[in-house]
Amino acid sequence: MEKTTLPHDPYNVIITGVGGQGNVLASKVLGNILVAKGMDITIGETFGATQRGGSVMSHLRISAVSSWSPQIPRGMAHVVIALEPIEALRVLSDYGNPETLVISNDRPVYPVGVIRGEMDYPEEAALRERLKTFSRTLVLIPATDEAVKLGAPILANIILLGVLAGTGVLAFDRNHFSRVISRMMPPERVEINMKAFDVGMRMI
Repeated sequence: MEKTTLPHDPYNVIITGVGGQGNVLASKVLGNILVAKGMDITIGETFGATQRGGSVMSHLRISAVSSWSPQIPRGMAHVVIALEPIEALRVLSDYGNPETLVISNDRPVYPVGVIRGEMDYPEEAALRERLKTFSRTLVLIPATDEAVKLGAPILANIILLGVLAGTGVLAFDRNHFSRVISRMMPPERVEINMKAFDVGMRMI
């Protein structure tokens, strides 16, 4: 089995979004990739009030030496991957620190209150500045726009995993992803997921 080292041990990753964006699938794919690389992975998940549209957050605690509790301590996330930018802000307020790497989709998913005109959603420039107050390293990308070009907005989750791979912080690549996605997806879905992953890697 392949073994690798980590920048920190445990290495703490949070994947966040809203229901229906593929957050849980992304955490399982990443977890399986890292298990194949010889890591111990503990995943803890929290769900909002509704399955579709509520907040969803997955904590991944990654170690080369032992298992850890599933809950990341406050202020101790090394990476936050967000499928929705306000969810990035929500997670960073609890778990972020100036050294946290933030990889976020730039496409908002408006809560019902915004749609009804009962509350405001920040403008992109203001949201970007607020995110920067929590972390010096922000990668804000049009993942949904690129996924739409591939014919499936849900692929934004895989594009963000490609971006994570492109940063090199967890030392996994296209081959690692290909082996895992081929086990997790029916054959007819593998190629489009590979394309999404490649898009993400190119974006970083």
